[in-house]
Amino acid sequence: MSADASRALKVITGASRFEASAEEYTVARAATALVEAYPAPTVGGGDVCRVYTPTGTPDFVLRITWDLEDSAPTGRSAPNYTVLKMGERAVAAAADKAYVFFACRGARLPDSLGLAHIVIGVERWMMPTEPEGDVEALKDAYATVAHSVSLAMAKELRCEKDGGLPAQPVLDPA
Repeated sequence: MSADASRALKVITGASRFEASAEEYTVARAATALVEAYPAPTVGGGDVCRVYTPTGTPDFVLRITWDLEDSAPTGRSAPNYTVLKMGERAVAAAADKAYVFFACRGARLPDSLGLAHIVIGVERWMMPTEPEGDVEALKDAYATVAHSVSLAMAKELRCEKDGGLPAQPVLDPA
């Protein structure tokens, strides 16, 4: 994760230390699973990783996932999402999730099949109450983490032009 994403995790969780995920939760392993699933669209494709606060602190699980779509996103996003200018589409919801959609033609994917349409999602699980604090800062933090993981996945897949993702997250509404 980028340094910005590390800072964003602190905004989201309130913690600066985290428990390790299982060894199978890495960008490299997620990219391999995505390549194996391609070109079929997936529902609940898989986990990139999960972020846990340290044992003995309030339960917190941040799940970072990948999915393959059959095409670029079309239509309008739900009204509770803010659309951001990253990739094919990026959206962030009030204070508990963000998604980045990007297209990839890369060295690890069969060229003859065209573009892979990838979605990276970042969602808080087990959130029993409404989030407290600066909701805009939380929304930006989720979008920052989603961007960081998306860019890492695009680089791991060796997507042309990093899947159209900017080097830094774009947090201004589209």
